Amino acid sequence: MNIATLAPPLTPAKELVQSLRTNGYVVVSAETVCEIAKVELPDLLALNGFWNDLPRDPFLKDGGRYRYRRHASYEIKGDALLAVPHRAHWQSVDYNALHGGIERWFEPLQAQLANSPTWKALLLGMANLLSSLKPVSTWFVEAHEFRIDTTDGIGRPTPEGAHRDGHDFVAVFILDRVNIKGGETRVFEANGSTGLRFTLSQPWSLLLMNDERMIHESTPIQPIGKHGHRDTLVLTYRSNGFQDSPVGGQQ
Repeated sequence: MNIATLAPPLTPAKELVQSLRTNGYVVVSAETVCEIAKVELPDLLALNGFWNDLPRDPFLKDGGRYRYRRHASYEIKGDALLAVPHRAHWQSVDYNALHGGIERWFEPLQAQLANSPTWKALLLGMANLLSSLKPVSTWFVEAHEFRIDTTDGIGRPTPEGAHRDGHDFVAVFILDRVNIKGGETRVFEANGSTGLRFTLSQPWSLLLMNDERMIHESTPIQPIGKHGHRDTLVLTYRSNGFQDSPVGGQQ
């Protein structure tokens, strides 16, 4: 496979839709994310503190203690954002061979974050951008707060390996990198031979992918010094309903 090693190739706001249509992914600066969401960068940076309050992920099948997360789900219709009752995160084994096929009930997002005007503007801004590429009546959105740390000497952002998520689009925002090395992002065509590898480092920069076309992963992180961590936000947008367990329910 031919994978080029490059610094993040940033796409300006006016080219996002065409680049997504042509290439299947874009890398976006924090400043352009602000244009998409119609917010100021200090408003986004003010959200970072919520990542200091994430419970440990109890579902890691590799026995690791390195992942912390929260989860929420939304429906977006036009400019209307609706938080749906808290639900399990579920993926089929077709998309997640390691953790697929089980209901994973994570703690919900903090109420103060979920009620933040900046948070709502971000979700709606992303939906508006994606609707320019694929007009739909309703976007089914899942939001994941992640912290990967180096408690055991190494942290794995994608323990399932290179994968698709089973959505229309996946947005991966880097919020912070603290005392770590590694965490390289790799994205490549699901049905092709070319790809790209780079390290997202600017807080609130973004990798946005067409999940039907692209496979992605992030390499493990190691501490520089005694301890380190990597914070990300993942938003997934799906047009044909949530992925739900055949025997799923609500808590």
